[in-house]
Amino acid sequence: MTGFNSNRPASGRDMWGGRFASGPSSVMEAINTSVHIDQRMAEEDIAGSLAHAAMLSACGIISSADHEQIAAGLKAVREDIRADRFEWQAALEDVHMNIEAALREKIGAAAGRLHTARSRNDQVATDLRLWLRTACDRAIAGLRAYQRGLVAQADIHADWVMPGFTHLQTAQPVSLGHHLLCWVEAAERDIGRFEDTRKRLNESPLGAAALAGTAFAIDRDATAQALGFDRPMANSLDAVSSRDFALEALSAATITAVNLSRFAEEIVLWSSRRFGFARLSDAYSTGSSIMPQKRNPDAAELVRAKPGRIAGALQGLILVCKGLPLAYSKDLQEDKALVFTAFDDLDLALAAMAGMAGDLSFDRDALEEAAGEAYSDATDLADWLVRELELPFRDAHHVSGSIVKMAEGRGVPLAGLALEDMQTIEPRIRADVFDVLSARASMESRTSYGGTSPVRVREQVALWTERLNAEQTS
Repeated sequence: MTGFNSNRPASGRDMWGGRFASGPSSVMEAINTSVHIDQRMAEEDIAGSLAHAAMLSACGIISSADHEQIAAGLKAVREDIRADRFEWQAALEDVHMNIEAALREKIGAAAGRLHTARSRNDQVATDLRLWLRTACDRAIAGLRAYQRGLVAQADIHADWVMPGFTHLQTAQPVSLGHHLLCWVEAAERDIGRFEDTRKRLNESPLGAAALAGTAFAIDRDATAQALGFDRPMANSLDAVSSRDFALEALSAATITAVNLSRFAEEIVLWSSRRFGFARLSDAYSTGSSIMPQKRNPDAAELVRAKPGRIAGALQGLILVCKGLPLAYSKDLQEDKALVFTAFDDLDLALAAMAGMAGDLSFDRDALEEAAGEAYSDATDLADWLVRELELPFRDAHHVSGSIVKMAEGRGVPLAGLALEDMQTIEPRIRADVFDVLSARASMESRTSYGGTSPVRVREQVALWTERLNAEQTS
């Protein structure tokens, strides 16, 4: 019987193929290989192996001499990878076998002791949790940068009036700063979802082995602590087979991408000539290959497209996981391509939105003119009737609507009607009604908590500035 070659194996089968008499077909090798995708988890894989080897030595399962060789070898492999000297081999299937084979090349037979009391099943689950933990941290940092850009803009534009919309129809005047702070609030909820996801995924599968745990007297608390996990997972079947943590991360990413896309859509609209509210600099615009006058908001448009890809990854992984029996099935190899692609897209979208949030410039005159259009002060007229004449709101709504109809028929704004004209509909209307009939007066009157008055907006800007500064220094 031929012994196991101490040099790097020619294929993954040399690592696990004792049971098999012949090799896999080329199609089997192609569908089974994942190293071109999962090599991105090399840092996490080596960190897990270092923690596992240290635990095995501390528990007396391997010798301290073997541990020292393994640790030194793993660090050398890591340096090769970081320096781009590592040769990834598709024949070795995945990141785990590539690193183990490279370790054997460096230290010989002692490398074979590293896999004691673990399986690729708990190894890959550990690696993916570590990778996603970092990805959640990146997403949170990206959202914080986006918030800082928005808050800075809201501070500058707290008293700039613009039209607020419902159904994309002019509704009521609002502060531009207030509008921008809306997306700060949405981003904070996105951050909360990533924080929740990170907390739930931060349990260690390492030591669950293939599915049933191990007969070796290992210390799973030690490896969990070494890797920064809160605790080891309590059920070995759950540890190797669950991917709901990845589904939750993709769910958070999808909701975040949808929120980013909504503001990206506003940037597209606002920067068009039809709106003329805002402008992106050359840094976030492109031109046309045929129309020299064009300035296209392509960065915003591409962010707007990202939810399709990220939600697609979520749906893809849902369908991979649906109906899988316990414990591990090879279907789960498909999780990483979906997760990596989604978070690559999210990282880029966050960077683009943070950049555009700070880059946008606004046209004050265009915003204020649009804010006064389409009888956006009609609700203020109704409120005045309730407050000053003590009409029930439904009656005031009817009177205000009748006055709007009159103004619309004459092609003038509400403030363009004569007092006598309004009095034909409600005789008690007084001249001071005109004090509320402007976009700015409307905006400034909304002083309720959470309202659009510049006073309230500046309060929120101050709170957010304090909070974001504290986040940066913590």
